[in-house]
Amino acid sequence: MTRISSNNPKIFLQDINQFEQEYDVNLPKQYVDFLLKYNGGYPQESNFKISDDEGESLVNKFYGIGDMKSNLAKVFEVLEGEIPDEFISIANDPGGNEILLGVSGEYQGKVYFWNHDIEPEEEMDNMFILADSFTEFFNTLYDPE
Repeated sequence: MTRISSNNPKIFLQDINQFEQEYDVNLPKQYVDFLLKYNGGYPQESNFKISDDEGESLVNKFYGIGDMKSNLAKVFEVLEGEIPDEFISIANDPGGNEILLGVSGEYQGKVYFWNHDIEPEEEMDNMFILADSFTEFFNTLYDPE
């Protein structure tokens, strides 16, 4: 089980509801539970496999809600128009790539890796599915040693 180190302020369901309303997103229950427990933070087991061709990466940090340097709202605004509308970024890797969570349609609840170094010909050519749910992704994080 992945352990999270977080100094982010505790949040409550009304904080999450306010974020969802303000940004017109529907966060999956598994991710809401994660935010209520940790509100983002730094995973101690952080490595994950992208694909056979793309190799591996690691989660630098999960974003939280509230007044912190990188939070879900700031990242949402920065990436608006850069990533497909059906996604929000919930974390990043050390190379500036993003871990995205589907928040609508056929992508609802699924976790993807968005590689900013690939110039896509089609909208999702630089995205790679990591897991069918947040919990599945979270549970696949591992320590490389």
